[in-house]
Amino acid sequence: MNRELYRYNFDSKVPIRDIEESLLLAVLAAESLHGRSLVRLDASFCLDSHKRSCVVDAATEVGRAIARIFTGFLTREFGEEAFKVERVGDGPAIGPELKATGAA
Repeated sequence: MNRELYRYNFDSKVPIRDIEESLLLAVLAAESLHGRSLVRLDASFCLDSHKRSCVVDAATEVGRAIARIFTGFLTREFGEEAFKVERVGDGPAIGPELKATGAA
């Protein structure tokens, strides 16, 4: 099974804590749309503070919602120049390196 991934890379001026909070708010917003159970089952993302990057698995409707909401929050809060987002394309099936860390 393959998946569609979005990789976000952040400017050094953007505080990593603010990025993490925006990601978790996007997950909470997705819960409002899809329900907590479906988010727990389908959400998959990883934030790497050392690389200043985040990967969101958008192979499911929940993942696409998180990616859209996260992108909107980032753009509104930090501006379009503060980050880059790219579609990584198909990746391997879910492994231990990409999981919904911090999803409650």
